Amino acid sequence: MSDTVAAFLDECTDLDALVAPLDERTWARDTPAQGWTIAHQIAHLAWTDEVALLAATAPEAFAGEVEAALQNVTGHVDEQAAKGAAAPPVELLARWRTGREKLADALRSTPATKLPWFGPPMSARSMATARLMETWAHGQDVADALGVRREPTDRLRDICHLGVRTRDFAYLITDQPVPPAPFHVDLTAPDGDLWTWGEEGADRVTGTAEDFCLVVTQRRDLADTDLVATGEATHWLTFAQAFAGAPKGARR
Repeated sequence: MSDTVAAFLDECTDLDALVAPLDERTWARDTPAQGWTIAHQIAHLAWTDEVALLAATAPEAFAGEVEAALQNVTGHVDEQAAKGAAAPPVELLARWRTGREKLADALRSTPATKLPWFGPPMSARSMATARLMETWAHGQDVADALGVRREPTDRLRDICHLGVRTRDFAYLITDQPVPPAPFHVDLTAPDGDLWTWGEEGADRVTGTAEDFCLVVTQRRDLADTDLVATGEATHWLTFAQAFAGAPKGARR
């Protein structure tokens, strides 16, 4: 649990180092997410960390956030990002830094508690993994906007695990039948080790952990990576989704 929270904070720190030196003009630079600047990306992370904190510490207040989201299903997230992005970068950075530290403390203090969320309730560790995944994914949007390449780390393992575990979710939200057997996933870690899920003999996915994370967070299409898949696993990777929300093609 503590390792996962620490990984989340380390991911935040790496992204912070990328955006903190930017001038206001660069904060306003467009990212691959249509309509979102770098400021929108950081504002979204700040807001989501704050909402996760409510889920961990004030469930009734979090229920109000869910209700607000239900009133504006397609626009609530964009609205919150736009509000945050309107603040000066120094204020937005301070908000994000404060929120993530508070969330980390809350997750460490509630390890055995199931937390409400916009989807099914999740454990504190799963919440930490989800925050790690989202920070990494939106950090990729920022890196792409800046034209820089980030060095992959072993923090990708938690994101890969989440990508594998959410396979059935991706089928369900796209109204497709869930395959009866798990796929076999072999991924090469940044240090050259092999990370493996599933049994041999099944439809399989092989490649780098970084490419797999890019696909399951929908930051790259399968064809734009060196992943190799067989059978039904090939189809899965065209809509795999490691995060809650509308399916691929139904979002901006």
